[in-house]
Amino acid sequence: MSRVRGKDTRPEMAVRRTAHSMGLRFRLHRKDLPGAPDLVFPRRHIALFVHGCFWHRHAGCRLAADPKTRPDFWVKKFQANVERDRRAIEKLEQMGWRTVVVWECETRDTETLRNLLVNRLRGPG
Repeated sequence: MSRVRGKDTRPEMAVRRTAHSMGLRFRLHRKDLPGAPDLVFPRRHIALFVHGCFWHRHAGCRLAADPKTRPDFWVKKFQANVERDRRAIEKLEQMGWRTVVVWECETRDTETLRNLLVNRLRGPG
């Protein structure tokens, strides 16, 4: 568990590289915003989270398998993670921010990720 990183993960780096290559400019891990979004597009007022499918429980994803050992511990841990994500997104939206979630499994293919970012970041701004 100590080797699990919260920043600069492989999926996050893929999103950052893709967004930057598209000409998008962003800030990283703004601690003054609820949930410290992974990427923040201030001009567009968008907060983007890159969620690991396992830790944040991506529904129906094969990467979100349940551990076989200590199931009681893991159920509580995953529920707390999902609830924390929900609260952070809710607070950001109350503050007037648009929120976007990119899942780890969506970062595997560069072209798919590029299309996903175009579609999810489209809007006023």
